[in-house]
Amino acid sequence: MNGSLAFAEPLLQSLLAGVVGSVPGVGVCPPYPYLGLAAARLSGSPIGWGAQDVSEHGQGAYTGEVSAAMLADLGCTWVLVGHSERRTLFGETDALVAAKAARALAAGLVPVVCVGETLAEREAGQTEAVLARQVDAVCGVLAGAGGRFVLAYEPVWAIGTGLTASPEQAQAAHALIRARLAAGGVVEAAGIRVLYGGSVKPANAGALLSQPDVDGGLIGGASLDANDFLAICRAAAARA
Repeated sequence: MNGSLAFAEPLLQSLLAGVVGSVPGVGVCPPYPYLGLAAARLSGSPIGWGAQDVSEHGQGAYTGEVSAAMLADLGCTWVLVGHSERRTLFGETDALVAAKAARALAAGLVPVVCVGETLAEREAGQTEAVLARQVDAVCGVLAGAGGRFVLAYEPVWAIGTGLTASPEQAQAAHALIRARLAAGGVVEAAGIRVLYGGSVKPANAGALLSQPDVDGGLIGGASLDANDFLAICRAAAARA
C-alpha cells in the first residue's frame, strides 16, 4: 500500500524505458486504484500488470471487494493470492486462499499463490510442514489449471526485515514446493514457475536466481525503485 499517482507515473515510465523484450515475464502489481494507470501505460509493452488481491466472491453485495472478473476487465494477467501479509494481518486461511485461486482461474487470470513460514515456525523446525500444508490446500484447485498458475515462496521472516534466505535455503524450499505440487496431482509441476520473495535486491538476485528451482522473484521493497527493479530484471534475463 505505497505510492500515489505522482509516484506511479514516473515509476512506470522508467520501467518502460528500461525493460527489454529479452527479460521474461515481467509484471507489476500496483494497488487497485492504480490498475487503470498501469493498463493505460503498459498496454502493448513487454510488461504485464496484475492485482495484489482478489475477492473469493464472484459478484454482488460485498462492498469494498474487487472481483476476478473486474480485474480481467482491466486487462490484468496476474493476481497475488495468499500473500503473507494477507495471511498474517488479515487472517486469510488456506481454504480462503484456495477459493481465491479458484476465482482467479475461472476469470482467466494467473494466480500467484504465495506460501511461506514465519520465523517462529522455521526456528521450531516446521518449515517443511507449513509449506506442505499450504501447498496441499491449493493442489485440488491447481491440478485442473493446466499449469496456468505461479507459486511464490515467501519466507515471512525475510520480508521487509533485510534478512534473506540463503540460496541453499531458497532452493530447498522451492524443491519441496515443486515436489508437493507433483504429489498433489499437478502433472505440470516440473515446469511450474516458483518465485522467491523475501528481500530480493540487486546484490543477491543473481545468487538466488542461479538455483535450479528458483524461477524468478516476487519483488517487494526493491520494486519501488526503478533502478533496483531493473537490475533484478537483468539478473533474471541473465539466468534465462
